[in-house]
Amino acid sequence: MKRGWLAVLAAPLLMAQSAPRPATKPVLVPDVSQRDIEIQYSFTGANLLLFGAILYPGGRLPDDDKPTDIVVVVKGPVQSILVREKQKLGGLIWVNASRLRYRSAPSFYAIASSKPIARMLDARTRAIYELGLSSLQLSPASSAPLQEQDRFARGLVDLKTRTGLYVEAPGAVEITDGVLYRARVAIPARVPVGRFTAETFLIRDGRVLAAATRDIEIRKSGFERFVARSAERQSVLYGLAAVALSVLFGWGAGVIARRL
Repeated sequence: MKRGWLAVLAAPLLMAQSAPRPATKPVLVPDVSQRDIEIQYSFTGANLLLFGAILYPGGRLPDDDKPTDIVVVVKGPVQSILVREKQKLGGLIWVNASRLRYRSAPSFYAIASSKPIARMLDARTRAIYELGLSSLQLSPASSAPLQEQDRFARGLVDLKTRTGLYVEAPGAVEITDGVLYRARVAIPARVPVGRFTAETFLIRDGRVLAAATRDIEIRKSGFERFVARSAERQSVLYGLAAVALSVLFGWGAGVIARRL
């Protein structure tokens, strides 16, 4: 009889432990305007819209005065990059002086935020999540001195920024009523192909409260895709065909020049 009463008393406790607990942190529901981008001969770039909603526990906005911020990061596939530093020899000729290789530098990196990153997070948190061009983990392949690594890293970021492959846009994220957000990221015409990720971070009171990711596929199509696949899968035939076409066009140009 005592065991029966103990079971009856323990049942509510077990049910309380097994019942799902209400969410205590906000949740991000992100999306992108294009999940597949095709590059053709007439491709001049794309304007990617990233948008979504913030779901707060209980469906209510925080009742304190701490603002909520959003950071959106679009990353391309990582690649090995060799950076060369040039020096002027004799005051006339530029020559390659030193170089540094990076094992895993992002081929494309664009970050948009509701306000400057340095005003949201400290340097350690920015480095953990790689938020900002100055917080990228580029992984140099050699044990060069830190001063040299920093110099080459700044040079790499500067080169990528000038070609539109690295972008930092503070204030580009719009937040409506503390719930809806949107941002636009420009995809340049020289963007590499591969699988991209669009990461969204919810930041509040100097902490990352939530994060979500969506995948984006950028690939060549049409004749460009045929040429790229031929170069990858049949490199010997592709090289011979390129040489034959070069010889043919050169011969044709010579014939036309003689007739004119």
